[in-house]
Amino acid sequence: MADNGNEEEQNHEEVTPVDEAHDSGDALSQAEAILNEAATVEDSADAEANAREAELREDLQRLQAEYVNYRKRVERDREAVRELAVQSVLNNMLTVLDDIDAARAHGDLTDGPFASIANKLDAVLEGLGLERIAEAGVVFDPTIHEALMQQPNPEIPADHVSMVLRTGFKKGERVMRAAQVIVSTGE
Repeated sequence: MADNGNEEEQNHEEVTPVDEAHDSGDALSQAEAILNEAATVEDSADAEANAREAELREDLQRLQAEYVNYRKRVERDREAVRELAVQSVLNNMLTVLDDIDAARAHGDLTDGPFASIANKLDAVLEGLGLERIAEAGVVFDPTIHEALMQQPNPEIPADHVSMVLRTGFKKGERVMRAAQVIVSTGE
């Protein structure tokens, strides 16, 4: 019975869980061990040694490919999480930006420290890729505009935005909030 416990200890191999992060030193040491084993096998000239060498080289190539794929997946996942975090913050900032735009429209942000802070906030958000959708006179696009009503306007052609009631926002190709607009029917 005591021997059974020793056998379990001898048969126990150290395994790194898949979910655990692997560092490059771990993979490189495994690759070196495989190469060293291949080098010792290379000295013998019989057919078994050549077969073992080929098997070890395949193991090494497979290990290297797995490691490269792992690194790519981690980088891709890290970028996706970062992008989701930025979009979440930007979504929460939209109401603040509405208040800042309203203050600008009423002339409250012409000068002073608050105007400076508002301009810096706009610059930071633009740096993160946030764009305003607030241009009148452009062709109505239902993917970025939400039409609240239609009105005749002799100065603006039909199916063009005559007035923006609430600014919309987008980040890259993703519309975060459609602009609420009045669409011209022409004359």
